[in-house]
Amino acid sequence: MKVLYFDCSSGISGNMTLGALTEIIGDKDYLINELKKLNVEGYKIEISKKVKNGITGTYVDVILEHNHEHRNLNDVNKIIDESLLSEEVKNLAKKIFLRVAKAESKVHNKSIEEVHFHEVGAIDSIVDIVGTAILINKIKPDKVISSVLNDGYGFIECAHGKMAVPVPATSEIFTEAKVKFRQIDVDTELVTPTGAAIIAELSDEFKVMPEMKVEKIGWGAGYKDLEIPNILKVYLGEIEEKDNSICVMETNIDDCSGEILGYTSEKLFEEGALDVFFTPIFMKKSRPAYRLTVACKKEDMEKLQKIIFRETTTIGIRYRFEERKVLKRKEEEINTKYGKLKVKKVVNNGEEYIYPEYESMKELAKNNNVPLKELYKFDKLV
Repeated sequence: MKVLYFDCSSGISGNMTLGALTEIIGDKDYLINELKKLNVEGYKIEISKKVKNGITGTYVDVILEHNHEHRNLNDVNKIIDESLLSEEVKNLAKKIFLRVAKAESKVHNKSIEEVHFHEVGAIDSIVDIVGTAILINKIKPDKVISSVLNDGYGFIECAHGKMAVPVPATSEIFTEAKVKFRQIDVDTELVTPTGAAIIAELSDEFKVMPEMKVEKIGWGAGYKDLEIPNILKVYLGEIEEKDNSICVMETNIDDCSGEILGYTSEKLFEEGALDVFFTPIFMKKSRPAYRLTVACKKEDMEKLQKIIFRETTTIGIRYRFEERKVLKRKEEEINTKYGKLKVKKVVNNGEEYIYPEYESMKELAKNNNVPLKELYKFDKLV
């Protein structure tokens, strides 16, 4: 499995991300040439090397050639949609922008359509976020993992005056995405709203670096000179995929009541079964019966066998081991006109599918006195 690991011990910003990922792909011209597909003028990019506390990293500087208007999310999305970039790049960039937009909207108590905010409207942020999407799409990692994010403390000057660190937009992005972060003893901002939105969208987990075979390291330099290196370190490597084999157990039962079988199913799920189901069959002497099938992890096999023998009348269980493919997924909540709905977001070959959770839909249906089938149209209720 190809993995990118972001070491955000010194924070993260848009240009630090561009610097680190540019080193990973090893071709600075690729980023510059792809960004031309945005068809946006009024800036130039300089890519150079900078030394931070003895560590050399790549510094990506977006230089504005004149003042730029402050855009809202619709303006930015229009620029992206009308560009010549691939659909994968467009979709990822718009997701990152949406995270910043939601945070700024909440902070300023305005709708996304109303608020004009500097972080998304400024051309340098557009380049940072779209550039990140370009480089991620070039690398195509199977998974992105991040360390716990370190941010500083104190106050910084921004467009709205002095703000406490982490600034409000960054704090809201952290909260919305359940990002793991902490403050360290550095008197300045280490994580920008753009950087927060990038890692919130990209990262599947926030934890210490797992065991991996490292193939490349990218060092992205920031513009600040601090007591710690203002560097983002990104590892590209391989992680051995976990054993996805499972145990499948089966037994045929013709002398057990439906109540007992239902109770047995509940017990098996409670003790870790991945799936339990019954298939109607006919056994010897034309007796109607059920085949009980249980899928579980190898380590749970013996425990679940004991439950089957104890709770049912069977005297024998067949089992085999099978491989399975598991798609990446994460549980989230979406807002509907009936309230918050729990969903499962699943990723398959770069495409995202959203599946509602039944228990959550059932609760909303009861609370709002609406048919359950109405909530299956959740995409029209947002």
